[in-house]
Amino acid sequence: MAEAKEFKPLKELGAVALSETSELKFYVDEYKGHRYGSIRTFVKGDAYSGPTKAGVTLNQRILDEAIPVLEKLPAQPTASEDQELLRVPKKTGVEFVVRVTLYKETVGIDLREWVDEPEYKGWSKKGVRVPYRELAAMIGYLRQMRDLVVKP
Repeated sequence: MAEAKEFKPLKELGAVALSETSELKFYVDEYKGHRYGSIRTFVKGDAYSGPTKAGVTLNQRILDEAIPVLEKLPAQPTASEDQELLRVPKKTGVEFVVRVTLYKETVGIDLREWVDEPEYKGWSKKGVRVPYRELAAMIGYLRQMRDLVVKP
């Protein structure tokens, strides 16, 4: 039997509203027999409704490292400048980075890939920014993800 080469959604865990027309969805999917946690921006509009390219996939190792770091953050943001919290190698030339960021007078938690390859070095478009006010909800969804991606 041929193995599916595409992402197969397994379970939606929840969503965080970003605006009236967009939200971040937290879910678990499978790709080539491996389970991943995913966070992706979804939009609702007249021309198109559904997932966007903005998103990240999280394997068990990233979840195991990111959750304790996020759990140590205070309930209210205290950062007055961008603050890197964690950097985890994902594959050669790509790292997963968790940061507290300030953008347009708001504080958020940025989960994004950093690329260091000969043709490009810098932040990739593979990432999401979660409003800081949603920190507790995000941690809850990430814990559920970790439980579902753990190898039996």
